[in-house]
Parts: sequence; C-alpha cells; structure tokens
Amino acid sequence: MAHGASPGAMGRRVWEEVLSSPYGLSQVVFRATPLLLTGLAVATAFQAGLFNIGAEGQAVVGSLALGWVGWAAGGLPALALWPLALGAAVVAGGIWGGIPGWLKARFGTHEVINTIMLNFIAMAASNYLLSRHLALPESMRTPDVARALWLPRLSRFWTGSEGSPANVSFFIAIVLAVGLHFFLRRTRYGFLIRVCGRGPRAAAWAGVDVRRTLVFAMVASGALAALSGLNGVLGYKHCYEAGMTGGVGYLGIGVALLARNEPLHAIPSALLFGFLSYTGLAISGLVPKEAVDVLTGAVLLFVILADRWRRRVRTRRPAGDGAGEGTAPEGTQPEATAPERAGA
Repeated sequence: MAHGASPGAMGRRVWEEVLSSPYGLSQVVFRATPLLLTGLAVATAFQAGLFNIGAEGQAVVGSLALGWVGWAAGGLPALALWPLALGAAVVAGGIWGGIPGWLKARFGTHEVINTIMLNFIAMAASNYLLSRHLALPESMRTPDVARALWLPRLSRFWTGSEGSPANVSFFIAIVLAVGLHFFLRRTRYGFLIRVCGRGPRAAAWAGVDVRRTLVFAMVASGALAALSGLNGVLGYKHCYEAGMTGGVGYLGIGVALLARNEPLHAIPSALLFGFLSYTGLAISGLVPKEAVDVLTGAVLLFVILADRWRRRVRTRRPAGDGAGEGTAPEGTQPEATAPERAGA
C-alpha cells in the first residue's frame, strides 16, 4: 500500500502468474533447484558445527569445472562423459570446501573468515580463467557442453510450462536431499559428523577423530554446492558464464537456517525462497522488487527468532521445581553449535 498498490491487486497477480500458472510454478522450481543444493551444502557443514559461508565460491568453481570439462571432453561417449564432468565439479567444489576445513582442523582458523575470503578468490580466479583462457572470443562464457550432457526440461512432460528453463536437475536435488538425510541419520560417518557438531570436545574424548571429520564435512559441503551448477550449466545455459551463480550460495544459508539444517526440510524451504524470488518478478510492475527482498529477510528473521524463543521456553526451569524437564544440570550444558552461535 505504501507504493500505491492494493494487497488485493498483488494477491490476484500472484495467483494468476504464479500459483495457478504451470509456467509460474515451473519458474519457482527452476529458482529453487540451486538453492536446495546450496542449502544442503550449508546444512551439512552446520551439522558438523561449522558455518560455511563459502557455498557461493564452491558453486562458482564447481560450475566452471562442469562447463569446461563438459565442453573439452565432448568427444567422449556419454557413459564416460557424465562421470568425468560430474566428477570434475565435485572435486573442484570439494577441494574449495576442504581448504577452510583443513585450515580449521590444522590451525584453528575460523571457517567464516576463510570461506568468505575464498568466495572472492573463486570469483576473481574464475573471471581470469574465462577472460584469458576458457571463454569464447569477445565473451565471458565457455563453449557449449556436449549435447549428451543436456538435461531434459520439465516442459517435455509438464503441459503449460513451455518456455521455462526448469529441468530435471530439480529431481536430482531431491534425490540428494533424501540421500543426505539417510547418510546423516543411518551411517557411521553421518553420526560422527553430528556428534562433532553437538560437542567437539566430548567427541574427542569419545575417540572421534574430530579434525578428520571436520575436513570431511567441509569437503562434502563443497561438493554439494558445486552440484548447483547442474541447473544452470546442464539444464539451462548449457555453458558456464560469468555471474551465473547469482548469489545462490548466500541464499543457501537462509534455506538451511529455515530448514533447521534438516535435509528433507530444505526441500520446502528452497521452494519457499524460489516462490518469493519469482513473486518479486511477477509483481514488479506493482511494487519494487526490493519489497519482496525485504519480505524474504523478514520471513527468515521471524523463523530464527521463533526458533530461539522455542529453545528458551523448552529449556526454562519451571517455577517451584528443581532442574526442569529437558534442562541439563548446571555445568553440563552442551557446547553451542555453529547455527546457535550465529543466532546468538
């Protein structure tokens, strides 16, 4: 209303162009796909008690490796090309995530500072490689990847979504979310990651190799962030170009926080962020897009504050009672995890 647009008019626009439109819904899916993958990456690090701010840089190097190898090795048969291209992306992102993990484990340097700095290095290095070695003449993009790597678009079997770049990488991301859930909850290494996240000193006393676990968690986090390039490189542009990631690594932090670092919860969280992103475009003629950005931030802030309030209510000692139910005895409080430290 502050911009002269009635809520009713905005509601009708959202309904007509997003919620009731196959094209609009497919655009939501398209925008949610890389956010889901970077959200899973950030959540994996969070589970180990690490705050990975570097998903953006990991997505950049992974997407660049995917685009370059997908073109350079284009003469190989599809059965060899697929694992080679995906392996290049995973290795590049894993190394970029493993660097701050190793620095944390070896020297105790803070992962937030390391990952932020590596974001700038990744963007600068990728632009240099593009401009000097990998890009087509007079451009900032690699040549197209081999056609065997192109992912089918959803418009092939979703009537009404023609023209949308949404592709089957969304289903790949969902499979990865389900797989990560079972990995964290049903495997030994997933259990070790969660134990380190709940209390690294206690994990060390229990015989867990904390340093190795932290490095492994950051490598896995970087590999997941790198796979966000599937959506843009293989499903949409069919190449890598400068600025392709568009901040998905930073928005992935919000996806992970909203999902409370649970892989399965990251699916609706990413869809919500994708919905808000496309809604901002749909109603841009009525209100500035920045208004939707403010709404996105407000939603995230509300969820974080509500979670903090819930934690305090749950652990508050009941009046007239001893140590309340669910409250740890004095002096035995667990160490704060990275998400809790960030929200403090």
